[in-house]
Amino acid sequence: MCDSLEATTTSCCVPSLVPAATVAPAGPRGISRRAALGTLGASASALTAAGLLAGEGTAQATPATDSAGLTVTLLGTNGGPPPLSARFGISSALTVNGKTYVIDCGRGSISQFVRAGLTLPSLAGIFLTHLHSDHTVDYFSYPLLSATTGAFTSTEVYGPGPAGEQSLVPTAPGPVPGIAGLTLLANQAFAASTTFFKAENVGKDPVSLVNVHEVMPPASAGASLATPAPVMTPFTVLENSDVKVTAVLVPHGAVFPAYSYRFDTDHGSVVFSGDTAPNPNIITLARHADLLVHEAVDLAVYEGLGLPPALLAHLQAVHTDVTLLGQIAESAGVRALVASHLGPGDPAQLSDAGWRQALRASARTARFHGPMILGEDLMKIPVRRGRR
Repeated sequence: MCDSLEATTTSCCVPSLVPAATVAPAGPRGISRRAALGTLGASASALTAAGLLAGEGTAQATPATDSAGLTVTLLGTNGGPPPLSARFGISSALTVNGKTYVIDCGRGSISQFVRAGLTLPSLAGIFLTHLHSDHTVDYFSYPLLSATTGAFTSTEVYGPGPAGEQSLVPTAPGPVPGIAGLTLLANQAFAASTTFFKAENVGKDPVSLVNVHEVMPPASAGASLATPAPVMTPFTVLENSDVKVTAVLVPHGAVFPAYSYRFDTDHGSVVFSGDTAPNPNIITLARHADLLVHEAVDLAVYEGLGLPPALLAHLQAVHTDVTLLGQIAESAGVRALVASHLGPGDPAQLSDAGWRQALRASARTARFHGPMILGEDLMKIPVRRGRR
């Protein structure tokens, strides 16, 4: 039986968030909580990123302008908030039948989107796995920087709802907001710019370009701040003629909710782990997927860099060590795995050759025989349906 969640909505305006009536998912522009119905549907398809077994091939950073089929473009592959010159912040793009969905919006996401040859009119949706700054810092850049140009007229945004009425930090000013609150507050922060432009009849209010859906897990999952990622069945977040998007909760420390997303299309299936410790939900979500884009840290390297034991323990508790990726790929039965959200992402601390060596060792240990690909900024990976 499908898990379900009632759909409620609030509207985004300046200067306050005003409750509105309940509407269907296809309602007016604004900010709404998305109904979550359905179960995961597996897809039979194959990755065709020619011989990209880690260390045995290199993906090309070519413009991602395909008008048909399914392509994943890694816009940024760095893990964590600190800025690097070698890698941009975590962000990926999935293009299906000429429509593009952005998954997470780390530092430089919109600039990398354009550099990759993607066009803003193709932007059909933005999905945020969780609300850490390294995944959201460039989110509002999409509507804000497009409001004066008409680069796109509207797009759907999906992200976590509020963490709850109880603040996680005693000194925090109030409840932890979800993506609706984040959007409203970002719009207020840039209200001067919007007001000045509109006073000269230039552009639109940025929030008029987004329809924001707060994704909350089904009540039947029994999830809460105290139990952020119970074992659960994937639930549907979005379904249209091009793609079905399903999600599960994943454990990422104090963060709630934190999601992994799966995109099933006629051309193939792709899963984005978001930030997560190893857990059974990601195995369930990624079952027989063609491509799993999974976060990775190398704890041995961090230990060698002299990180304090408490910080090492934290990293181990909230992220996935590269040594475990092969087993995750094998257990899920995926065709290929891409390591992204890399920590450390600085080549001075761990070179690309070092990452590839770790990926190969992980695959050998788990007897996973599919490609293990080191993610690189602007890497383009075509995914094509095949036979099982």
